Amino acid sequence: MDAAPIGVVGTGYVGLVSAVCFAHLGHDVVCMDVDEAKIARLESGEVPIYEPGLEKLVADNASRLSFTTSYDVLLERCHVLFIAVDTPPSPSGDADLSRVQFAVREIAARGGQRLLVMKSTVPVGTGEKVMADLDGMGVTDITYASNPEFLREGAAIQDFLEPDRIVIGSFREEDGTTVEALYRGIDTDIVRTSVPTAEMVKYASNAFLATKISFINEIANVCEQVGADVRTVAHGMGLDHRIGPHFLQAGIGYGGSCFPKDVQALKQLAGNTGYHFQLLNAVIEVNALQKRRVVGKLKDRLGTLRGATVALLGLTFKPNTDDLREAASIVLAGRLIHEGAKVKAYDPMLDAGEHPLFPGVAICDDSLEALEGADAAVLVTEWQEFGRLDWRVAASAMARPLLIDGRNFIDPAVAADAGLEYEGVGLGDEALAPVAR
Repeated sequence: MDAAPIGVVGTGYVGLVSAVCFAHLGHDVVCMDVDEAKIARLESGEVPIYEPGLEKLVADNASRLSFTTSYDVLLERCHVLFIAVDTPPSPSGDADLSRVQFAVREIAARGGQRLLVMKSTVPVGTGEKVMADLDGMGVTDITYASNPEFLREGAAIQDFLEPDRIVIGSFREEDGTTVEALYRGIDTDIVRTSVPTAEMVKYASNAFLATKISFINEIANVCEQVGADVRTVAHGMGLDHRIGPHFLQAGIGYGGSCFPKDVQALKQLAGNTGYHFQLLNAVIEVNALQKRRVVGKLKDRLGTLRGATVALLGLTFKPNTDDLREAASIVLAGRLIHEGAKVKAYDPMLDAGEHPLFPGVAICDDSLEALEGADAAVLVTEWQEFGRLDWRVAASAMARPLLIDGRNFIDPAVAADAGLEYEGVGLGDEALAPVAR
């Protein structure tokens, strides 16, 4: 393409995937990050994050990708700038916009006509505040659009290139049209709207999905009391097109870089306006409860955790990613150690040894090493390799063949045949019943 390159500020999951996918669509893209080590790795062809298919896509589009740590280099070449820096939760629960604000200041200080396109997840009202701040600085040549991302880690490339929708909010019609043109070649619904509405679409979407997860987990907890099987309940619910099957998998709750912070940020945003978002309070409480219930199940079975050895299978917040942000494993490991247990763990994305997020946890080279001599195991992340594990061998390696399946990933019949003492989430009295597919 003859158009000026697209600029992307931030090369994390969202920024790097977006940059590479824009390059795949035929655009030249300049990726900028203040992390010198990360840029050096990218310049050498090494991808610093794990996302299926990303390494190949970077290699295939290398001629259209360039990397820099310099705002001067970025702005010398780019007019349209996607902001894709992280917005972690602050101590108050609000989204921390310091990295967004830093990027805006650096861009504004260098002058020139720019279109800022916000990919980062930011609270409703951020776009209006950015424009007010720019006006206060006397900057009149920078315009703004909101283009929230809806990428699932582990399926981010597909989500970018085959999205359910593309949402574009803008203060000026022509800026929305500019952003829309960059997605030419992608066949999907385009939602053109105001900036505040686009910002709210992202928060509302994630809050609703988190609500579905907490709802089915509440149903699972009731199923355990009344002898019903949550898997069949969820299947029956999901066949209703008004409900759908997605995000109805009972387990130990949601984690990751989006749901926890976005649900909390929306709750805080509502509170800041004087509105008490009661539903989100329950969603957050239920999500925390699910981790505590796993510990409770272990104590019910073992009597006490003091002196017991517990193996955690899977540490990342979901399979097919190396992301540990808000992972259930962090809470579980900390709670188990507090209860006096010895904790071993295995995850295909983590090297053996020690990890700063898991103090006191022995991370092993493989599943069987983690299970050797364990009094119980908790399946935390449903990596496919755990489905292929020889559970007969695993059971024989354990001091007590107790498996708490936090994702209902292992077929209870397979577990029983392997000699495991098995407990899932919400399986009630139908644990061994066939599940409709």
